[in-house]
Amino acid sequence: MFTQYKELPNESRVWVYQADREFTQEEIEHVSAKALLFIENWTRHGDDLKGSFTIKYNQFLVLAVDEGFNNVSGCSIDASVRFVQELEKELQVDLMDKMNVSFKDGENINIVKLTDFQKFAKDKKITSETIVFNNMVATKADFETIWEVPASKSWHKRFLV
Repeated sequence: MFTQYKELPNESRVWVYQADREFTQEEIEHVSAKALLFIENWTRHGDDLKGSFTIKYNQFLVLAVDEGFNNVSGCSIDASVRFVQELEKELQVDLMDKMNVSFKDGENINIVKLTDFQKFAKDKKITSETIVFNNMVATKADFETIWEVPASKSWHKRFLV
């Protein structure tokens, strides 16, 4: 069952999927319509899940579930992964590559391979103050507060010189 993202409790579980490029406005509308339909029918062993989504910077798709309403199961998580894989095929975009790392350069969002990120850090093109995206956050509260942080406050700090 779909609910507005802002109405989900802070403890809601989230999954962040970063696209390897920006979505066009048409693609955002397509993703939004498909996500709404998916979440409206998302269940755990026949029980409704209370979920939502948001799209940030025209490049990050975030799925969220209020586990205080009903916990997700392996099957319901698998269903969400299939949904994201379907979007990848339809839009010819990569949303699942965990070896891509994203960071800000001014107002621009850059997504690079982890090896390139490591090289940028070694070359001091990435510093402790570079804003990075921690796509490993697990809750809505963490997404809202520690998803977008200086590299020094994220798992990315291990690559800093």
